[in-house]
Amino acid sequence: MMRARLVWAVTTAMTAAGMVAGCGGDSDGGSVGALAPVTVATVDPSAAAAAVAEAEKAAGLPPMPDEEAVDGYLAALEKINPEIVSATDPDQLVDRGRNQCVTIKDYGDDEEKVVKWANTRFSSPDHPDGFGVVTAEKINEVVEEYLCPKVGG
Repeated sequence: MMRARLVWAVTTAMTAAGMVAGCGGDSDGGSVGALAPVTVATVDPSAAAAAVAEAEKAAGLPPMPDEEAVDGYLAALEKINPEIVSATDPDQLVDRGRNQCVTIKDYGDDEEKVVKWANTRFSSPDHPDGFGVVTAEKINEVVEEYLCPKVGG
């Protein structure tokens, strides 16, 4: 997901630079001769990653988990029901879990709403409305264990 955002940012910058270069003309209003050299702004990947992380933090999303947490998260989801993992890209599952952390934090006292969102986020072609209440509750436990920041710790 972060890679896609970085690619988007770089592509946007390059497109903008190309559009500016295509608008050239000479200062006398005459015909266009040689185009002036174009300087393309580069995006520092670490600065872009930091900007994305800051925006996600402002939105209330937990930080990206490390590889060990992702592996544990995916294994735990697969243990609940292999279809959860096989039907969705692992990066999407992590993003959905991080979004579910926000739901758990914001609506933790409304179990019905938290379960509803788990069923909305975690679905498959054979379970387009989610995997049901019991499975959604298990998914929420896994999300909290592996992806949500620990309160007070």
